[in-house]
Amino acid sequence: MASAEAQELTVESLPKLLENDTKVKLAGVDVDGILRGKLVSKKKFLSVAEAGFGFCSVIFGWDMHDLTYGRELKVSNQENGYRDIIAVPDLSSFRRIPWEDDVPFFLVSFFDPDTKAPVCACPRGLVKTMLERIQEKGYGAMAGGKSRLLRVRILPVQNPRCHFGSLPASYLRDNPPQSLPSLTEGMFGYSLTRPVHNQAYYYDVFETCEKFHCNIEGWHTESGPGVFEAALEFGELGQMADRASLFKYVVKSVSTKYGIIPCFMAKPRQGLPGNSGHMHISLWPDIAQLSDLGRHFLAGILDGLPDHRAASIRLIAPPTSKPGATRFEIRVSGADTNPHFVLAAILGLGWRGVEKKLAIPCPPLGKGEDVGGQSDAGERLARSLHAATERFMSKGSVAREVFGDDFVEHFGGTREHEIRLWNEAVTDWEVKRYIETV
Repeated sequence: MASAEAQELTVESLPKLLENDTKVKLAGVDVDGILRGKLVSKKKFLSVAEAGFGFCSVIFGWDMHDLTYGRELKVSNQENGYRDIIAVPDLSSFRRIPWEDDVPFFLVSFFDPDTKAPVCACPRGLVKTMLERIQEKGYGAMAGGKSRLLRVRILPVQNPRCHFGSLPASYLRDNPPQSLPSLTEGMFGYSLTRPVHNQAYYYDVFETCEKFHCNIEGWHTESGPGVFEAALEFGELGQMADRASLFKYVVKSVSTKYGIIPCFMAKPRQGLPGNSGHMHISLWPDIAQLSDLGRHFLAGILDGLPDHRAASIRLIAPPTSKPGATRFEIRVSGADTNPHFVLAAILGLGWRGVEKKLAIPCPPLGKGEDVGGQSDAGERLARSLHAATERFMSKGSVAREVFGDDFVEHFGGTREHEIRLWNEAVTDWEVKRYIETV
């Protein structure tokens, strides 16, 4: 749960909880993993805490820069007038925002106003649907996450600790983030001295995450200029998905007062290590090191994630962990992914393997092997977003079987939008390579 206090929350207990507050912040998660929300009065919040309130569906009809998708999608479009959907606060997600004078905060989930079912594109709803499938069979799921992030530093004109709001309006326009220097230079993985260069910031992130109930278990430098890695506290899978999204919210919010831009792009700079988003998952009450259930679960992941690279999926088991902490670590996703979708995919694919009693399709790689043979691995991962989207949306795809057609059509449509924008772009690489010589 978000906190011990949140575990006991009911609609009836909210007035006492908020008796000294005047406002509440609410937020849901969009398909890109971005928090979309608003500040409401306490009176308004108490009136909608149980039944929910109208929230414009356009957050599922535009991209991360509020550009409407080129193809009209079912959830939100011109034909339905970008109608309202229902946002229902999740009382168990209660927190207070420490960098905003402890304003109360709740996550919401989105529901169709007609069917009352979760909106197919709602990340929290998708995780809930996947969890319900295994809970019906008496199982639960635990998860943990690790995220690497590159920090680039803004160099304000006067005060290096000023907020972005106090910078000249032209500063970020004239100094794009990709051209800014890293927080620190050089390759210093697991360094004890590098964090001292930005000690106040380093500890502020760690301590603020604890106050905001998205606790960090481990926090250290990784190899690469200005790169840090955070291991988030292990917990129930649905709560873990929320905490992974809220971790980014904390880091971005804390960074502003230090003149720092955190970067979660999977590959922000050529020739340097990327930013990963590893996920750990285990089922309970399955406590054997790797039972038949675990083998079928692994086979399901491998069937839906056709990859055979070194350590793309690791089994973490004794002697490096306790028997009760045996788990899979899925290392393919990047730090820029939507953690709700990543965990929903892992859980959905794994449970499909359990239901179908799938066999593990390929052996583990031997020592010194980086990539398995094509005959061993079967179909390899797509090498571009275009190829991945085509496979994802194809008739009879594993994605359609696991997530359903509504989700596939919506999320696939959003990725087609990204592909179109990419195809229309002229990249820095193209300009640098061709502007003088062709």
